[in-house]
Amino acid sequence: RTSGVTVEGIDHELVRRVATWEREDTTTTKTGENVFTMMRRIGQAKAGLAADYAAQLARSVGKVVFFAKHIDVMDVAEETFERRGLRYSSIRGDQTPKAREAAIDAFLNDPDVQVIVCSLTAAGVGLNLQVASNMVLAELSWTDAEQTQAIDRIHRIGQAEPVTAWRIIASQTIDTKVAELIDSKAGLAAVALDGSDAEVSSSVDVQLEALVALLTEQLEQQVAYA
Repeated sequence: RTSGVTVEGIDHELVRRVATWEREDTTTTKTGENVFTMMRRIGQAKAGLAADYAAQLARSVGKVVFFAKHIDVMDVAEETFERRGLRYSSIRGDQTPKAREAAIDAFLNDPDVQVIVCSLTAAGVGLNLQVASNMVLAELSWTDAEQTQAIDRIHRIGQAEPVTAWRIIASQTIDTKVAELIDSKAGLAAVALDGSDAEVSSSVDVQLEALVALLTEQLEQQVAYA
């Protein structure tokens, strides 16, 4: 570490090197598991609960924007809305321009379409969804800019209502650490959103720091018990 508290008995430089290797490896040789597959599984585990919460919001406050990073999380959300009898539209990366426009138009202009399910990567820029004032971020991004861009879909010039973004975070997992790191880097809870479509910054720092923090915490526990 170049800053922060060091713990006797832990080689912090080695921790950082191991974290770098883990980030660069797409899979491990035996299990196929790494931090990215872990985050995806966490997203899958949260999907139903996040969709339930979005459905409750739609019933109580009106139209809701639901953002997810992975297609399977979007699938679970849409299945949940169907079971609850909520009409929804969807924005995905594999849509034709015509289908995308139809989905946006349905959400904006059809009072019965209460939720729009959006891909963080496909719908993060260039959309005006300010007919809603609440959104649910079912999965965390690796960058504060990507999340801010998602929030900017409803927090735009002309928005007449207070905007609330609900982040669904799995406690005692890497989810919590990623949220802390993003907030510490960008102050997401306090940032003044201006509706701009700023370029998404690199996610490398957050990925690396999350891994370093997790490895260090585990090693600190081992040192404490030794």
